Amino acid sequence: MNISEEKIIKNTISFVKITLEGAEGGHDWFHTQRVLSNARLIAKGERVDSFVVTLGALLHDIADAKFYDGDETIGPKMAREFLLSQNVDSSIIEHIVQIIDNISYKSSLQKNNENRFSSAELDVVQDADRLDAIGAIGIARCFNYGGFKNRQLYNPEIKPNLEMSKEEYKKSSSPTINHFYEKLLLLKNKMNTKTGRRIAEDRHLFMEHFLDQFYAEWNGEK
Repeated sequence: MNISEEKIIKNTISFVKITLEGAEGGHDWFHTQRVLSNARLIAKGERVDSFVVTLGALLHDIADAKFYDGDETIGPKMAREFLLSQNVDSSIIEHIVQIIDNISYKSSLQKNNENRFSSAELDVVQDADRLDAIGAIGIARCFNYGGFKNRQLYNPEIKPNLEMSKEEYKKSSSPTINHFYEKLLLLKNKMNTKTGRRIAEDRHLFMEHFLDQFYAEWNGEK
C-alpha cells in the first residue's frame, strides 16, 4: 500500500468517526472498527485488493438505511462523494459503491438475485460484517437495537417469519429473539470465505447455547 493510499485510509477513518458520532451502539464507529479488523484477518487468506477491502469495510455502514427511513441510496451517495473528494480512482469508487449496495443481508432476500454484483472483495467485507452480527457481540448488538426500537425481548405467541421478502424484513418489528431465527442463525451457512466459515462456527455455537439458557430461564427451569 503506497503513501497516498495510507493517507486516504487515514482521512476515511476520520470521516467515518465524525459521521457516526452519536450513532446507535450496534452501528457506530466501534462496529466499523471491528468489521475492518475482521476484513483484514479474512483478506489474509484471499486474493483481494487490500485497499478496496479496507475502504469497503470503513464505508460499508456510513449511512445504514434503517436509520434513514429505509433509503438505501444515501450510504452509497455519501461514500461516492467522499471518495471523489479524495481523488480516488473512479474504478475503485465504483467497486466500493457496489460493495455498499450489495453487502446487506436484506439484499440477499431479493428475488431475481442472479445478476447481483459480486467480487472477492465484497465476499471478504460481507463476511466481516456478518461475523459482527453473530456470537457474543452479535447478541449484544441484537438486543441493543431491539431496545433502541423498543421491541419485546420475546413473545411466544409471535413466531419467527422464515419466508420474509426484502420489504417485509425491512418493516419487521418482531421481538428480538425472533431475529435470531430470521437472520443470525442463518449467517453461518452464508459465509463466502474459508476463514469466515471457520470463525462463524464458534460464534454460531455460542448463540445456540445462549438461546438454550434463555428459554430455560424464561420457563423457570434454571
